Amino acid sequence: MAAEVAPDRFASVHALLAEYEVLEKEMADPSIHSDQGKARQLGKRYAHLGPVIAGYRAWKLATEDLAAGKEMAADDADFASEIPALEAKLQETETALEELLLPRDPNDDRDVILEIKAGAGGDESALFAGDLLRMYQRFAERQGWKTEIIDYADSEMGGYKEISMAVKSKGVAEPGKSPYAKLKFEGGVHRVQRVPETESQGRIHTSAAGVLILAEADEVDVEIRQQDLRIDVYRSSGPGGQSVNTTDSAVRITHIPTGVVVSCQNEKSQLQNKESAMRILRARLLAHAQEQADAEAMAARKSQVRTVDRSERIRTYNFPENRLSDHRVNFKSNNLDAVLNGDLDPVIEALLEADKTAKLASGDR
Repeated sequence: MAAEVAPDRFASVHALLAEYEVLEKEMADPSIHSDQGKARQLGKRYAHLGPVIAGYRAWKLATEDLAAGKEMAADDADFASEIPALEAKLQETETALEELLLPRDPNDDRDVILEIKAGAGGDESALFAGDLLRMYQRFAERQGWKTEIIDYADSEMGGYKEISMAVKSKGVAEPGKSPYAKLKFEGGVHRVQRVPETESQGRIHTSAAGVLILAEADEVDVEIRQQDLRIDVYRSSGPGGQSVNTTDSAVRITHIPTGVVVSCQNEKSQLQNKESAMRILRARLLAHAQEQADAEAMAARKSQVRTVDRSERIRTYNFPENRLSDHRVNFKSNNLDAVLNGDLDPVIEALLEADKTAKLASGDR
């Protein structure tokens, strides 16, 4: 007599199994690699589905093992002692699969354009913006990602008034390991408390800088019509040399339908600045489109910085006490020096875990 298996409560995975099999066949076809864009898209989807399929198969096997164990225990009491372990294994695989099936952020496979803007605090804020930039650069190095400065406006006292940096994974990132998946909760106002070098009385100064995380968009993700753009060129400002501030190489692009404005001036040629500005524009328009189409994306976007005001802080960097505090999840650590050297994993994991817990608690599937 065959073991009686409980109904498949994860029947929704069946469609994913079928899709996974189709992807395997498509990726085995050598001709698919002639289109690198499509091959990369298929590779991302295949990498995402892999853990889900493995999780489902593990749960299915645990379900069948428990059913078989119960049947054997009914015939032979010696097998009854194995039932608790089989039940624990089933619960473990079930919990893991439920987490894998939680709704994914549509941008979780993407690279990132990270923007940092100095805010309240004057020169000290610009210096702090520079500290944040180095922190994210070092974190990216630890993850094996590549970084590229797209545009910046530096400060006379050091640091940056604002800076834009691309953060890219090398190849196809594993699910949950892409720059956006890791950095998406970094957006917001970051506050610093420390004694500035220019403070003779040793008083602690508070300033703030804003971080904005944008999913980098490919050209195929956002349709931009040339007639919707107003492109202005002007002479670059700030430190020069070469031809940077001696020719009209700076570019300002206005997307007329949305009013989004992007400026770039740090490359020597007008063409290079235009390409950089278009990268940022695509990322901002992708975020704008998602805000309009998806209420969840809108809510997430609102959590990021709107104005760089100290009262809207999400995180505080306290230098005198060597302490980092993330106010959204009550995370605290007393290794600020390590954090600024790129050791961001603990606070990022705390934020991701809180997000997962909230989804599970809400029954969001």
